Amino acid sequence: MRNFSLMPRLQGWLALAVQLTACAVACFLMVQSGAARAAGPAGEGALDIVAWPGYIERGETDPKYDWVTPFEKETGCKVSVKVAATSDEMVSLMTQSVYDLATVSGDASLRLVAGGRVQPIDTTRVKSWDQLDPRLKGARWYVVGDKTYGVPYQWGPNVLMYNTQVFPKAPDSWSVVFEEQKFPDGKSNKGRVQAYDGAIYIADAALYLKSRRPELGIEDPYELTADQYAAVLELLRRQHPLIHRYWHDYNVQLSDFKSEGVAASGSWPVQVNLLKADKQPIASVIPREGVTGWADTTMMHARAKHPVCAYAWLNWSLNDRVQAPVAEWFGSNPVTRTACKAPTPGGGKPCSTNGFEQFDKIQFWRTPVAGCTAKGGACVPYSRWTADYISIVGGR
Repeated sequence: MRNFSLMPRLQGWLALAVQLTACAVACFLMVQSGAARAAGPAGEGALDIVAWPGYIERGETDPKYDWVTPFEKETGCKVSVKVAATSDEMVSLMTQSVYDLATVSGDASLRLVAGGRVQPIDTTRVKSWDQLDPRLKGARWYVVGDKTYGVPYQWGPNVLMYNTQVFPKAPDSWSVVFEEQKFPDGKSNKGRVQAYDGAIYIADAALYLKSRRPELGIEDPYELTADQYAAVLELLRRQHPLIHRYWHDYNVQLSDFKSEGVAASGSWPVQVNLLKADKQPIASVIPREGVTGWADTTMMHARAKHPVCAYAWLNWSLNDRVQAPVAEWFGSNPVTRTACKAPTPGGGKPCSTNGFEQFDKIQFWRTPVAGCTAKGGACVPYSRWTADYISIVGGR
């Protein structure tokens, strides 16, 4: 009988098991790594956005308008939205807190760039970048030097909205809100017009004076010399007694037109569309002096906590499934031409109704800076605009 010991065999079996386990783990990791490379980097599971009201909808207001839920399902990035009512509030939020993204208008974008609050975008990571409307590429409100600080989102004009029962014929001039006069119904415009509650509204007054008083030599409503600026402020002070309300909440303006007797005001297309849908006697027009407008850009915070999810949203935002419904819902225009032909939840054609072909008539919001090129570096900066407009709104 041979002496037969189990210990060497047990040691061999144990070594083999260790080797097999190590191989299995290595193979699993190789497979996972290959899948990750195929699918791209995994998101962080969250995304925080500062946005204008109506820009980031998940179907809570109207279940047909939801471009957030599909994004969350596809990416695993849970979206949280903080609504900002003005550009100044948006700048404040992006300065005081770390949100990943913000849908920034041109009167705020350069302030965020100058303050180091946003980071350049790697456009090679935005797959639909080449589909952007060429009219928006390289725009001064989000491209600085050779750096691109965001992805265009939507754009539109600040139209003159009016009550069709007061104005059987559309008013053709901004004078109805800037100059004291009687409306076609024989009543004064005092207390029946509104103005926007934001310093960028100074540009609307400047645009009106560019046509009304050509001797001032205003070329660009965002680049004003001291003398031009003084004339614009004087117009706004004369306007103050006419104003029913300086508005910034579009819901409040809707109510004012329906029940407060307001007959004319600068407004956004979304208010016009909502009031029309409510069967109100409302229409809008682009007056002969032209209009200001907004071209909003999605910008990424310099210290974004969820950059992978942020880039996923930047890509998602250019999808026709986002651009078309946002344009219909908000009353804006898409930043891709393909979205003009895409179906919308309500069956509308926003590019036809929201002025897609009026692009060249719009003086888009920009942050006024002292070092402007048109006036040899002698323009009034936005910090002055802000302080002076607060005084005007306060009646000073």
